[in-house]
Amino acid sequence: MTEQRPSVRRRRLAALLVRLREESGKTPEEAAERIACHRTKISRFENARLPISLSELRDLLGFYGVTDTEYVENLVDLARRSGERGWTQRVGIALPSYADYIDYEQTADYIRSFQPMIVAGLLQTADYARALFRASPTRIAPHRVDELVAVRMERQEILTTDNAPRVCVIEGEAALRAQVGGPQVMKAQLAALQDLADVVELQVLPLSAGAHAGVMGSFVLFSFPTPAFSDVVCVEHRTGTLYMETPEETDAYTLTFDSLRSAALSPTESLDMITRVKQEL
Repeated sequence: MTEQRPSVRRRRLAALLVRLREESGKTPEEAAERIACHRTKISRFENARLPISLSELRDLLGFYGVTDTEYVENLVDLARRSGERGWTQRVGIALPSYADYIDYEQTADYIRSFQPMIVAGLLQTADYARALFRASPTRIAPHRVDELVAVRMERQEILTTDNAPRVCVIEGEAALRAQVGGPQVMKAQLAALQDLADVVELQVLPLSAGAHAGVMGSFVLFSFPTPAFSDVVCVEHRTGTLYMETPEETDAYTLTFDSLRSAALSPTESLDMITRVKQEL
């Protein structure tokens, strides 16, 4: 049986445990002695191969000199939830290339997305998403298309939860005008964008903007409620998704997004453009 990959939460906690131990100047042997275990157990904690108990975590954090109560509780909560399986497992669909992306999406409290050519996944209608999947050159089987559309629709439930993240999306005008699925599908998709403007900060970057900060293409920037977690930038490509987490990388994309927001139409002007484009169909 193939070993299940640790969740994003467990891997993030493992990385933090390594960092905190090293910053405290403690060795793995000293950490093991502190909680009366073998050194290999510390290694398994730190490479996310083994979940850590809450009591062990609190003990190690104290040993590492972590005194900020709120920070400790954030990490304890992370450990408590690190064994949760993503909801994609519940619908019986293996999505290895999207597992991390979905986990980031589900745990972020601020999502910024720039999509110059297609409607952002969180804003897509089922028919629009189905048309995109059917256009794949890999010829996805019909039943698989249905599964992928179902996953995309379930992802959107985060927009209406009590603790919904702040979501800011900049759509390129080209995304509004490309007739994905045909005129009727696009009319329904544009109507959905109008409705979603109540829960999403939606702006349109017009073609008249010319050269702009986003000429290199689409990206999604995730921020998280736990201060210890760095932002994550996701850039999708044909064979997978590139994740970037260094401050230099995330700062560059934050600057890019802010520049794009300045170049884009205001939310009110954006809704007006969406209405005009829909009327032209």
